[in-house]
Amino acid sequence: MTTLTPDAFELNDVQQQILDEAERFSREQLLPLAADMDNTEECPDNLFPLFAKHGYLGITMPEKYGGQGLGLFEQGLICQAMGKYNASAMLTWGAHDNLCGNNILRNANDDIKQRYLPGMCDGSIIGALGLTEPGAGSDALGSMATTAVKDGDEYVLNGSKTYITNGPIADIVLVYAKTNLAAGHRGITAFVLETKTPGFAVAQKLSKMGYRGSPTAELVFNDCRVPAANIVGELNGGVGVVMSGLDVERIFLAPAAVGMAERCLELSLDYALTRKQFDKPIIDFQAIEFKLADMWVGVQIAKAYVYRVLAMCAGAEETEAGRGAVHAHSAAAILHATKMMREAADEAVQIHGGAGYMWEMEVNRLYRDAKLLEIGAGTQEVRRGIVGKYLRGTQQ
Repeated sequence: MTTLTPDAFELNDVQQQILDEAERFSREQLLPLAADMDNTEECPDNLFPLFAKHGYLGITMPEKYGGQGLGLFEQGLICQAMGKYNASAMLTWGAHDNLCGNNILRNANDDIKQRYLPGMCDGSIIGALGLTEPGAGSDALGSMATTAVKDGDEYVLNGSKTYITNGPIADIVLVYAKTNLAAGHRGITAFVLETKTPGFAVAQKLSKMGYRGSPTAELVFNDCRVPAANIVGELNGGVGVVMSGLDVERIFLAPAAVGMAERCLELSLDYALTRKQFDKPIIDFQAIEFKLADMWVGVQIAKAYVYRVLAMCAGAEETEAGRGAVHAHSAAAILHATKMMREAADEAVQIHGGAGYMWEMEVNRLYRDAKLLEIGAGTQEVRRGIVGKYLRGTQQ
């Protein structure tokens, strides 16, 4: 496994090859699916077999589980490439490979890993992460209402989760529930729940503004029994599992924003070179030229910072997650990259003019997709709060 040093800003030859190949795969295999996924709000049945066939499942999983044995940095590069050409496919893949799979890898015991990771690596098991609830967004832990009550060798789950990526298609969900009501957020436990378990149901599939080809659902648990053997991490130790994954999730998704902005720039440049007004290409007008220049600068700055923080997080100890510099920089990187991406998408539609406002245009889809990354994995306001607390701490 190869990684950058925290101060490096350029990819080495191996990393560049990984990014180039992931872009080729995404451009040739995922881009042709994007429009139909957006229009139908459906994930193609062949998407996970396609990922598996081309070696894009289990990126961070050891080879003994059938994974690729790479690291977080390489996973982030692949996320960038997929986000560039099919954001919905990227999100579905990321929820499976990173949010669910990587959290199981980092926190579960050997028995759980042996039972689920090989299937996640070959595409026969699709994973999801179940944290957010209808009454709890940014305060996902403190306001959690889903409970798990011990009954012999099992726990009985009752409650619901919402906005769950891959919810309608998942075979397993890494789900969080309160196992000690008196302990508040210190009484939460993580479980691997198989969705064929009686008492589990998809309450509704949700229709979204963007990322429409990535299926999202509300999930319900009604006396749903989960073996105690499926506890991930320690009993009442769910907070540690959540925090170990949130920083990784944020910095994993930040490159997707970079890739999406790159695509906005690519499409806008091509349009500006070919679209003529007043007998000349619109790129000849300084107003358009300046927009393209600002987009390019934004991409370059965000890419440099995101790569730096990816390298920092990839080399960090697990105990560093959820606090200190890793916590602050992962929040700051996605804060900056997603803000840049939304601005790039806005300018892309502006450059395309009336054509950009049409549903079937790719820049229209990118514009609608852009907003989610400013909300998911912690809102922009939460991210700013993390950075602000870090700054206060450095001055004390």
